[in-house]
Amino acid sequence: MRFPLIPKNYRFYDLFEQSAHNLVAAAEVMTDLMEHFENVDMKTARMKELELVGDGIIHEIVEQLHKTFVTPLDREDITALAQNMDDVMDYMEGATTAIRIYGIKRPRPAARGVADLVRLQTVQVEKAVPKLRQRSQLKSVLEHCVEIHRLENEGDTLFLDAMARLFQEEPSPVEIIKWRDIYDQLERATDSCEHVANVLEGIILKHA
Repeated sequence: MRFPLIPKNYRFYDLFEQSAHNLVAAAEVMTDLMEHFENVDMKTARMKELELVGDGIIHEIVEQLHKTFVTPLDREDITALAQNMDDVMDYMEGATTAIRIYGIKRPRPAARGVADLVRLQTVQVEKAVPKLRQRSQLKSVLEHCVEIHRLENEGDTLFLDAMARLFQEEPSPVEIIKWRDIYDQLERATDSCEHVANVLEGIILKHA
């Protein structure tokens, strides 16, 4: 039996699980803001706090990469997974911040719908990431990836319908500009979740 002379640093798994949990927490705040449109300043401030937590996790992942000689996953996969998870957080925070700074009076139903799809995607990410630790569980990550892709497709349909309604029904050019930005941030969040799934699928192909 061979033993590696330099042990692998498994701290990366802890950090990815923390990042996934943080994404779910942020998605729940975002959907709560959309569903219960009150205490907007408090909820958007909480989103900013969670984004800063996420930035700290990503910073530690990068730091660990610089300090680690043997990593449990390929370095490019660790970097891509960290970056795409960070993107999900940034777009969620961007959407909620836009709602605050634009002085939105009430969220549109489509925004609530896309936000909830993002939340469901983050839940799948949170379920998938811990399975990276065990080779025997790697293939089961794919079922979560499939669901993330399905939710992203649903989000695309909802986004396109929302944009069509916005241009057809909203008389104010200013409101169109505001909501186009908010919808875009939400749609990018769903895309970034799908990018996370793409990275996970690549990892499975290499290691399962």
